[in-house]
Amino acid sequence: MPLAPLRKKRATDEVYEALRNAILTRLFLPGQRLLSDDLAHQLGVSLTPIRHALSQLAVEGLIEVHPRSGTYVASMSPDEVVETFEIRAALEALAATRAVKRVTDEDLAQLDALLHRLAAPVRTEEDRKSHESANLEFHRRLLEIAGSKKLLEIYESLHAHIQIARIHASEGTNFAALKPRLEQEQREHEAIVSALRQRSATKLQTALRDHIGRAEESLLAALRHSLEGPTHQEAKHKKSQRV
Repeated sequence: MPLAPLRKKRATDEVYEALRNAILTRLFLPGQRLLSDDLAHQLGVSLTPIRHALSQLAVEGLIEVHPRSGTYVASMSPDEVVETFEIRAALEALAATRAVKRVTDEDLAQLDALLHRLAAPVRTEEDRKSHESANLEFHRRLLEIAGSKKLLEIYESLHAHIQIARIHASEGTNFAALKPRLEQEQREHEAIVSALRQRSATKLQTALRDHIGRAEESLLAALRHSLEGPTHQEAKHKKSQRV
């Protein structure tokens, strides 16, 4: 699927957002080669904003630049996933101590609304995208309640790397197999909101730690299965695919 041309050719930011979104929505797959000329043609811009955007993505860790072989969408190993989740757990634990002191009834109402969205059945690819969007919004809202712009910026970067691993470990269209995991996830989210409602930093940290630990184990299992299976060869083949 080609990229849609940009209507406004004004800034690196637009190009950056378009390319970043293409990576995080699986349009570009881990290991896939990106060619500046092709990207510029598809987006209808010059090479300058493409190069600046690729530099930003490289700093964020979403792409890898190899001087002799080209530019590729980043991949994540199991060890890198473990390290990323360790940082995420520490970050959200810190956010918890701030959030319990700042949370309002309006904040809790917004989280309850997100819980309702997250409880919706996932039967199609559109359902899954909607669920992933609500899940990201749920955790981002927790960071916003904590009131730290820096923590939120770090979380956004961590989420991007976790999403790379999830793309690698995609469950495909087996939505029935997702149901038990999503039900467990929902219980964990409810425990997080309950602890926040009680203004208990200890309970909130425990709920977040349990949730993040389970998510890490689930992702690692799926990633290792993906790396051992035949679909891993398809991902490797993407390194020679033009974009």
